[in-house]
Amino acid sequence: MAAKDQGLGEEATAADVSALGDAPRIRAILTAAAREGRSVSYSELLGDLGFRFTRPKMRAVCRTLEEVDRLCAMDGEPDLAVLLVRESDRLPGQGWWVGGTALLLGYDGPWEGPAAARFIREQQQLAFDYWEER
Repeated sequence: MAAKDQGLGEEATAADVSALGDAPRIRAILTAAAREGRSVSYSELLGDLGFRFTRPKMRAVCRTLEEVDRLCAMDGEPDLAVLLVRESDRLPGQGWWVGGTALLLGYDGPWEGPAAARFIREQQQLAFDYWEER
């Protein structure tokens, strides 16, 4: 079912709500960003899916990220969810941190600030290095 969505100053366009749960499509967007060596903001990803940023849509996408990383793990690829960040500080949102990935990777520090930024850059670099070669 298509819903109407509207960006800033743009006309309303049909957006397919199922895109918010489309793990292969979101994975492809994040893989392309990894190949380019860059992170993706929540609003940029939602825009690529045909939506303007809203918190409910962001939360829907965040629920899909677990499946994205599960698919990556099945294929022996690094996690991609770490590439999805807030525009304000270029760090993942709370959902990424409380999901347990950071702890599994040995990080038990703050979710913001220099230590978090360093950790996230390291994790993102793993994805950048992996996809740069492919």
